[in-house]
Amino acid sequence: MADNAQVLSDIADIVNDITGVDQAEVTAEKSFTDDLDVDSLSMVEIVYACEEKFGVEIPDDKSKDLKTVQDAIDFVTANQG
Repeated sequence: MADNAQVLSDIADIVNDITGVDQAEVTAEKSFTDDLDVDSLSMVEIVYACEEKFGVEIPDDKSKDLKTVQDAIDFVTANQG
């Protein structure tokens, strides 16, 4: 099971792949939309990539609750394995 730092690193890679935002910019307290300029379409791609990467299912009603990078980290760590 991945720790928070590893999950953050993996999410940073995913955000970088999809949006081009530098991994160093992707920190736990950042908001996907306000701080990282992730639009709704890119967010769908990020959620899908996280599901693939971490082997978790993120239902639509939960994905809209993922406002910050920390929200995504918490969801992944709580729902893995």
